[in-house]
Amino acid sequence: MHPTHIDLTEDWYGWRQRGRYLVSDEGQRITVERLRGLLWREQMDLRRQGFASRRKAEQRRRSAAFPVKVVVVDLADYRCNGLAAS
Repeated sequence: MHPTHIDLTEDWYGWRQRGRYLVSDEGQRITVERLRGLLWREQMDLRRQGFASRRKAEQRRRSAAFPVKVVVVDLADYRCNGLAAS
């Protein structure tokens, strides 16, 4: 016999399993089939974007978090304290 009421701990604190539903700490319910569908959809979106896994997508997002801006200025146009740069 499988228990139908399980309270989860640690990162899942507040979440619980009630019958065939996973219930969030806010009371929202999700079935196993729906959760599998969401995970499948996320995997297909990552694959479509060219990522093999969520980890690689997160690494790319982290590396793109601080974009580098490149500004090209002709030295003849740049002046500092009234003096032309050379």
